[in-house]
Order: sequence, then C-alpha cells, then structure tokens
Amino acid sequence: MSRTVESIFLNGTVGAGKSTVATAIGQILSQRALPHAIIDLDYIRNAWPAPLNDRFNHELELSNLTSMVENFVQANIETFILAGVIESSSEIPRYRKALGNRPLTICRITAQEDVLRKRLVTRHRNDPDDLAWHLDRTIELENILAQQALDDFVVDSSDRVAEEVAQEILEISLSRRDSSNPARNLSDTHEI
Repeated sequence: MSRTVESIFLNGTVGAGKSTVATAIGQILSQRALPHAIIDLDYIRNAWPAPLNDRFNHELELSNLTSMVENFVQANIETFILAGVIESSSEIPRYRKALGNRPLTICRITAQEDVLRKRLVTRHRNDPDDLAWHLDRTIELENILAQQALDDFVVDSSDRVAEEVAQEILEISLSRRDSSNPARNLSDTHEI
C-alpha cells in the first residue's frame, strides 16, 4: 500500500533552501509513486509592479494558489509541497483555505548565517543591488520567523544536501501525522 503524505509548507528565510528541498521532496515522492504537486510560491506571485500596500504580492499569491490547487485536485493531486514564507499566524488559515482546507504541516528550514550568505552571494553574484537587498533581508526575516515560531518543526539545512533534508522532513511529517492518529492502519505505514 502507498503511504499518504499531508501537505507541507516549507517556511524559511531567503537562502534557507526551501525551493531546492521542495524539489528533492518531489523526487522522493515521485520515486514512491505518490501523487503530489510542488508549488514555489515565489513564482506564482512574481509580477511587477506590486501594489503599494502589498509589496510582496501576497494577495496575488494566495489567489493563484487557490486556482492552482483547484486544477491540481481535478488531476487527482491531494498532496501539496509549498515553498514560501509565512511571517504571521494570521496567514496560516489563509493558506489552509487556499489548499481546500487540507491538513498542512509547517516546517521551517533554517541555516547558519554564513551558509545563508554564501548561498545568496552565489545566487545573486551578477546583481550587486539584488544581493545587498537579499543579504539584509535574510537576517531580518530569519529573526522574524524565529520570533513568530509558527512552525510545527524546524530542520537545519546547513552543510547538508537537499535530499537528506527532504528525507528528514518527510520522516518527521509522517511521524507527526501517525502519532496524532494512533488508530491509523499500521499496514498502511511504511518507510518513505
């Protein structure tokens, strides 16, 4: 039997590895023939100009996510791996609603400051202005996310390959799901 995976929101600052780990989770789920969709929220809100009262196009992101989930559900997809940022507890119900009120586990991916900086320097090496903004934002956002503590669990991606981080996230997510439902049929649980 195949083991179902609840939807997972990979939360974290810029450079933490959310998109890379989301792709690695998708590869693991594909290898196990578990239907899923990977949605990098940066891409579905990437429009210019952003409204003055919504500098990160958050409302556009949620609207697009809602539409995409409806389309994926029509294609029999029930598990969603989201890579993005949740800065406020008031946003969690909005993401759940966009997912059709499916269960959602929130995992914050962290990394040591020197690792974050190295990743950002590599990513934005050809755009000094963009690099400067991201270097400032990564520490600011990491502090916001740590203070808010909105996550079900936290995984450090420093000095680890994405596949290893992805496997750990799936294992923790599944163990949390199984422990919250002890009556679950044990024949339906096997290693991811």
